[in-house]
Amino acid sequence: MKNILVMCTGNICRSPTAEYLLRQALGPDYNVQSAGLGALVEHPAEETAMKVAAKNGIDMSPHKARQVTMDMLKWADLVLVMEAGQRDSLLQKYPWLEGKVFRYGESAKVDVPDPYRRPENAFVLAWNFIKKFTPDWVEKIKNS
Repeated sequence: MKNILVMCTGNICRSPTAEYLLRQALGPDYNVQSAGLGALVEHPAEETAMKVAAKNGIDMSPHKARQVTMDMLKWADLVLVMEAGQRDSLLQKYPWLEGKVFRYGESAKVDVPDPYRRPENAFVLAWNFIKKFTPDWVEKIKNS
């Protein structure tokens, strides 16, 4: 598993956070990208998401939101989404993704809450969820 695609709705809060955390944890031998189901195409990461990431040593300023494409889904060895509904939506539209699309919080059977248009503490909560589950995915990816 070398190509990982992380997804959320707008690709400006949760998925870029997970993308940058996974990139940092996995290192240069892995390709990690992110996209959105309803992306705010070309928008930078949300300001508060960048602020929370920066406080934790991650610079997300290069990020530009992208809409998911069929090519991205075919490229990915693993697709990680933030909510069960996003997984269901992808599987309904692309049944061939079965077995390679999972919720980021799958190990605890939880969704990562969407902080968009909410106060900073919602972004901190999303960061904490993503940070908590990242080591699980790093282990699974490296051991696959």
